[in-house]
Amino acid sequence: MKGEGLIYSMVPTTPPLPGERVLHTFVPDRASYWRDHAWLAAAAMALGMLALWIADNPHVWTGAVGGLAAVAVRAFYVASDEMQVRWDLTDRRLLGPQTRAVPLAQIKTLRSLGSAVQVVTKSGDKHLLKYQPDRADTMARIRAAIADT
Repeated sequence: MKGEGLIYSMVPTTPPLPGERVLHTFVPDRASYWRDHAWLAAAAMALGMLALWIADNPHVWTGAVGGLAAVAVRAFYVASDEMQVRWDLTDRRLLGPQTRAVPLAQIKTLRSLGSAVQVVTKSGDKHLLKYQPDRADTMARIRAAIADT
């Protein structure tokens, strides 16, 4: 089927509107990716050990091994895809992977979640710009673009 590959694209595939221009491109930061996964691994290790301690398992330490292994496998498995994601901020929209297109006028809330920036629309749709090297700068750029519309 024509266009089927667009649903698997990690970059914006939505065509620009006439006269629309890209103000900034947001890409993930490898150091932020690994730092977030290190924190996630630490939490998984602690929760694994806690679960085994509550279950009165004499091998509580295996919870740490399991938590670390689970997060490490996931981190290495999806790293290549996550590092290809791109969001483009235009003077009219925020364009994300595949066909995601969020008109700036529809953005209701911006939140930071770890190294990610969550974009919430007026209709309740939520999008994550993950592994940003400077989430405050990402939010400031989006807010400035909204103010200029």
